[in-house]
Order: sequence, then structure tokens, then C-alpha cells
Amino acid sequence: MYAQLVETGASQVQVREEMGPLERRFQERIDAGIKIEPKDWMTEGYRKTLIRQISQHAHSEIVGQLPEGNWVTRAPSLKRKAILLAKIQDEAGHGLYLYSAAETLGVSRDRLIGDLHSGKAKYSSIFNYPTLTWADIGAIGWLVDGSAIINQIPLCRCSYGPYARAMVRVCKEESFHSRQGYDLMLALCRGTPEQKQMAQDALNRWWWPSLMMFGPSDAESVNSAQSAQWRIKLFSNDELRQKMVDQSVPQAEYLGLTVPDPKLKWNAETGHYEFGDIDWAEFHNVIKGNGPCNRDRLRARVKAWEDGEWFRDGLSAHAEKATQRAATTAQAA
Repeated sequence: MYAQLVETGASQVQVREEMGPLERRFQERIDAGIKIEPKDWMTEGYRKTLIRQISQHAHSEIVGQLPEGNWVTRAPSLKRKAILLAKIQDEAGHGLYLYSAAETLGVSRDRLIGDLHSGKAKYSSIFNYPTLTWADIGAIGWLVDGSAIINQIPLCRCSYGPYARAMVRVCKEESFHSRQGYDLMLALCRGTPEQKQMAQDALNRWWWPSLMMFGPSDAESVNSAQSAQWRIKLFSNDELRQKMVDQSVPQAEYLGLTVPDPKLKWNAETGHYEFGDIDWAEFHNVIKGNGPCNRDRLRARVKAWEDGEWFRDGLSAHAEKATQRAATTAQAA
């Protein structure tokens, strides 16, 4: 989800017999469930893959604030405004945890942010869609954050220690975000016919992009297979997507809403829902930068970074003065 189409640099999955002594020992630790820590030896492919995945995850958390921030001043009540502000603040914190985890791999935060602002780095495709009504905030919490939980809980058990530990707190907070979104949708569905129709329209627009979040089927992907061997990835895209559908359809039925998929049906033999074909052409078009809001999102992030330069400079100046004062005090003593 937050690692859509991440490259591992591998042309084929590493075979144990072809590994050197260090690589073999590294893989044995992963197979034994031992966390890899920043100062441990690791393969260059593992390090680069983690940088790509964690930074893309961090970018997604930061850019993910923008669709919701659009509704802070238009929330229908003070309570809803406070809830939305708290959620946006949580997303900023998630970005902080993840950028910090990425830095343990020897990459600077300035470089990561620079890659985002230049368009070199990607973030989850879901955040390039507009929030047209208040119901979209509920749909994002219910479907997008609900999908995030499905994707992120396994990451708490991934092989890289700092990433796994960061995800523990992220998942706890994301669970509240999902409940908040569903509560908002429930309030709309129990409201006026117009409010329920607003909720249905939001579901219609967000359902398919939410399924796309997990990325295309990776059954034949060398990158996914290598990430799985390194235990960076614990489940396939299709497995996670199926779990999301199985979880969300009964919730939609409880709300009295209709999932916008005429091919959706329950398969009693498999114990799963069958669903229609996803428009992967749309997914790839959004990933390439041609989504409804790609340019707006990037422009907003760059502007926020530039507008905050004076504040970052002030913090740096204060830190330098504090260091100088501490040094002077130490010399005097």
C-alpha cells in the first residue's frame, strides 16, 4: 500500500546456495525472526529497499493530511472539527516516526523530502483524489485508514526493528481513525435521505481507489518475492486486498449502503467475497502523476515547506546558541 511498486534492485530472488557468508548469516537471522537493527550488517539491496518503502510510507502520511485539511474550516460542528484536527496531527506524527526510522538507514531527512518535492519519490495513489463533500472525510477514515490497518499490522512484525517498532504506535492511532470515519458515515446514514445519499456518493467514489491502494497483483513480481524473503513484506497485495473487501462489505451492509460493484458476491465455498475487475490503467495513470490532484498535492507540500523555512532557521539558530551557552558554561566550570 505505502510501498506501491517499490524496486528491490533484484533481477531474481536470492538463492541461499549463491549467497556469500555474510549474506547467508543475514538471511538466517531474518528466517529465525531476529530483528535487524541499524548497526547490524545488512545487504545493500535490503537497505535501499527499506529506504524506498519507509520514505514512501512517510510521504504518504504527510501528503495524506492535505485531502482532510481541506475540510477543517468546514466541519459541521466543533466536535467534528476537533476530531479531524486530532487526526491530522496524528498523521504528521506518523510521518515523523517514519522519517526517523528511515534516517537510521543512513539517509538524511532533507534528501527524502527533496525527493518528494522534486517528484522523484512517490506516495500512495489514494491521496491524489479530491474530497468533494464532508462524507468523503468519513469514507477516508473508514475505507482508506481501514485498509491502512490491514496493511500496517503485519509491518509490526517486519524484519527491520525501527520500522516494526514505529508501526506499533501508528497502528494504535490508525485504529481510532478508522472508527472515527465509520462513526461519521453512520451518523450520515442515520440522518436525512440527503445525508445518506451523500454517504453513498462518497462510497461510490472511494471504493475502487481504496482497492487500488494495495497495488497490482504481485504473484509474478520479483520485487515482491524478494521483499517477502527479507520479511519486509509478509502478505501479498491480493491477500491484503481480499481481507479489505471481506471486512468492508458487511460494514457497508450495516450502514445500508451499496458497494458499487455489480459483480460482488459471496462465495460460500471459499468463505470470501468475489469482486469485479479493477481499472489498473487508472491506477498507473495516477502513479505517473496524472491523477485528479497530483499537481495540487505536490504544489501544496512545496509551498508549506518554503513557508516554514523561517521557522526551521529559527529553531536551528536557537539550538546553536544553546550549544554555545552549554559549552561556555562547561569551560567556566
